[in-house]
Amino acid sequence: MGSMLLVITAGLLTLGRGYPADKDDTESRIGRPSTEEPPKISESNLDALLESIYGNSGNTNIKKQNSTTTLNSNTQQSTTNVQRCTCVKQYLCKSTPYVNSVVEESKCKSPLEKCCEVQDILTEDNLSVTTSQPVKNKNKCGTRTFGIGFGLEGNDEASSYGEFPWMAAVLQPHTLAAEDSFQSMYVCGGSLIHPRVVLTGAHLLQGKDNLVVRMGEWDTQNKNELYPTQDLKVREVIIHEQFRNGSLANDPALLILERPVDMSAENVGLICLPEPNENMDGRNCVASGWGSNTLKIKKPQAILKRVEGLPIVPKDSCLKLLHTTRLGQRFKLHESFICAGGKPGKDTCNGDGGSPLVCPSRNNPNVYVQAGIVAWGIGCGTDTPGVYVNVPYFIDWIDNKLRARDIFLDF
Repeated sequence: MGSMLLVITAGLLTLGRGYPADKDDTESRIGRPSTEEPPKISESNLDALLESIYGNSGNTNIKKQNSTTTLNSNTQQSTTNVQRCTCVKQYLCKSTPYVNSVVEESKCKSPLEKCCEVQDILTEDNLSVTTSQPVKNKNKCGTRTFGIGFGLEGNDEASSYGEFPWMAAVLQPHTLAAEDSFQSMYVCGGSLIHPRVVLTGAHLLQGKDNLVVRMGEWDTQNKNELYPTQDLKVREVIIHEQFRNGSLANDPALLILERPVDMSAENVGLICLPEPNENMDGRNCVASGWGSNTLKIKKPQAILKRVEGLPIVPKDSCLKLLHTTRLGQRFKLHESFICAGGKPGKDTCNGDGGSPLVCPSRNNPNVYVQAGIVAWGIGCGTDTPGVYVNVPYFIDWIDNKLRARDIFLDF
């Protein structure tokens, strides 16, 4: 059987602010707010300006790699130059990573592995009695999982494994005729709101077909993870009837899956939806996605990232900040959008399009509801907030579309 590749590419308008077509004019088109007088924008050419600001995408390939050396039927490994420790999956080592200056020069190939002394290597058979296993109530949505597995030490931007179980990767498979393999092109992020439904952005799906949703993904470069991922074909794409491709107004889309996601998997869960038109102003939220964290990097990240501390910005305050950008004083923010962020260095960016912005529930701070979908923005990580699809605004639309297909949400 052929090898499997996951090629992550930021498709057209992946963020709405996506990858610039011409790297030489990045700063002038999508950079920080200009100190010059912003151009006057008329209603007639607003869509065209936004479309020119968002730009086109570049391609970046990231391969999904297989482990090549086997310790036994249950444990995969690669041996370092020093035989005193062996690289194994993190959860199969009962001690802390072996520390040796020579070993550090030949690190384990996967971020999911530890260099473990042989006597401390566990097998799958005794794993359940020697390590704590996560217990998750599968009947509840919005459960952000801490400690299902592990994270990356020293990397505050990387999420922990399984931290956002509702996070979906929307892919478009392609067969490679010249090779005995196929590749999946990354289209966008999304969120699981029902075992058969993923919520994402409409502008990311233009010209896309034969889509597949992958659940349980974390490290796109490695299959050596705690639990397997699930790939499910998309049966139907539902785009809002009033979606505007230029300004991205009315941007939600629903992906109906051919079969339900296996919700018994520990690395998969649902995100809760808010009440219709629920006010999210002031809540401190978090976003997740595989996008880059700066305009200077034109490729997505391998490990699912998180962006903490993104407050929902009231519309009037956000509009004032957007008026200082190239959009100008006459720009009007459509009611289908909300704003979040505006803290330098904390933002979603290129390749995060369609990914969820989630906030603590007003009734329970330990339960998360989806407030937004990454749509567009002016620059990344500046003091200008990012613009997201206003999910509470579309709750009735989502509910009606799903009820028509005998799919019922549990709010």
